[in-house]
Amino acid sequence: MNNLRTVSDTKRSFYTFHTRPINTIYRRVVEELMVEMHLLSVNADFSYNPIYALGVVTSFERFMQGYQPERDKEPIFNALCQAIEDNAQRYRQDAERLGVLAKSLSAKDLMAWLSGTLHLDGTDDLQTQIQAIAHNPKFKYSRLFAIGVFTLLELADSELVKDERQRVEALKQMSAALHVSEDKLNKDLELYRANLEKMAQALITMADMLSAERKKRQQRTQVQEAAVATPNSNNETTPSP
Repeated sequence: MNNLRTVSDTKRSFYTFHTRPINTIYRRVVEELMVEMHLLSVNADFSYNPIYALGVVTSFERFMQGYQPERDKEPIFNALCQAIEDNAQRYRQDAERLGVLAKSLSAKDLMAWLSGTLHLDGTDDLQTQIQAIAHNPKFKYSRLFAIGVFTLLELADSELVKDERQRVEALKQMSAALHVSEDKLNKDLELYRANLEKMAQALITMADMLSAERKKRQQRTQVQEAAVATPNSNNETTPSP
């Protein structure tokens, strides 16, 4: 009997863990991330790693930017991880640790650390996991892993990623160090950046719509208040001759 969890099982679990409604513009973001994480979690070749964790956390935070109420964001992320039978704290901690490390390195030192030619105190376990990726011929590459790779580069040198030539060269070196497809990495990251721009535009449009609606409500209120304050001439009593 095949007891492999289905996407429907995972969605059902998520909405059991998180019972509050999710704002419409963000619901698609949450469900697409949920499906992607589910499909990876049930793949026999998939193995969790800190770069993937960084990709998941970064993707969630960036695409959920501006979510209201803000206090619901963390419960939503927790429910996502619980729905795929994983631990949100593990994702957060590994992403934070890897992010802090990347911020402390130059882009050049990051490349050396990823390739195993630079060793840093207190990072042996992380480096072992990174090397396991590079030496696993069946490593399950994913878009979320690509986002994790890009985030490492952003944190190490935010100016470098703005320059296309330098960014392409750096990603080429990173893909070589990790033994993943440079073409897949670039295509996924191009789509990722495009989607971030679309989301930013959608948020601007939503903010404009909300602002316009507020103005309309204010105008209606002002008209109603003016009507109450102004006597109705038709109801005025005509004085007797």
